Amino acid sequence: MLKWKRVETADGPLFRSALAPHEAALLKNMVTSVAGMLTDRQASAPTDPLEQITGIRTGHSGRPDESSMRRLLPDFIEPKVHGPAQADVEVVNSALRSLHEPAIIDAKQAAAQRVLDTLPLDGAAFELGEDDANAWIAAINDVRLTLGTLLEIGAEGPDSLPADHPKAVHLEVYQWLTVLQEYLVLGLMGKPIR
Repeated sequence: MLKWKRVETADGPLFRSALAPHEAALLKNMVTSVAGMLTDRQASAPTDPLEQITGIRTGHSGRPDESSMRRLLPDFIEPKVHGPAQADVEVVNSALRSLHEPAIIDAKQAAAQRVLDTLPLDGAAFELGEDDANAWIAAINDVRLTLGTLLEIGAEGPDSLPADHPKAVHLEVYQWLTVLQEYLVLGLMGKPIR
């Protein structure tokens, strides 16, 4: 991966980079997998008879069972020690999830599709407009959240694993995604990339 280069144009900034063919294929597979997980979640939502009348889509009211999906679609409100009772928080989370999950999944899938539409599968140099760059950041973040959950990466790392560890290669992919995302964020902010 080449570092992102910000180029100012009359139509706004462009962000240029290049991916090796194997990097492009890996990113395509990961983004497609996460989008598929979100599609499965949305497809399994119960049908709501009021949707036929109102046109308002509803989603699941319960939390996802799978940990990586819970990371992508977290609760809206965390219970607090001195806040509302746990049962009240669960009721509010259930209602908010049912109302907002379809739109959240739509936004995540739209970002994933923009990555897939702009990804150079042959590993060539490419450039993104500002909207596409934001979609890349969002989609890469979703892949990182999913992979980080599977690797059980917390706030403290790990930064490395022994080469013979079964998750070592996956951690390297996670770190590559982190750099890819960080450099693009810095480019969007107009900050120099070290």
